[in-house]
Amino acid sequence: MKKLYYTIGEVSKITSIEPHILRYWETIFDELNPAKSKAGKRTYTEDDINVILKLRHLIQEKKYSTAGAKKVLEQEQDGRQPEDKAFDMPVNLQRDLQEIRHFLKQMLDKL
Repeated sequence: MKKLYYTIGEVSKITSIEPHILRYWETIFDELNPAKSKAGKRTYTEDDINVILKLRHLIQEKKYSTAGAKKVLEQEQDGRQPEDKAFDMPVNLQRDLQEIRHFLKQMLDKL
């Protein structure tokens, strides 16, 4: 399901990252800066979700510290190849697979 904007709850379900961690990551990573509605609610875009998936891969799967993950993202922004090629799969494919996983979990819960 493709949308223009996602709530923090939707992003949490898609990425399997708790909302409090998403809010924490916003304070550390400049690349993660969701817009806020007039009511102060965060609105995430597809690009924000891609950044979150990269961070999840680096921090949770590759066991980078937040400082190490920040360094990798900075290297990518500067056009340099990260020292450790962290991504074996395109980010959009990772996101799609995560959405499918979430959907299947919901279906399993209904059984």
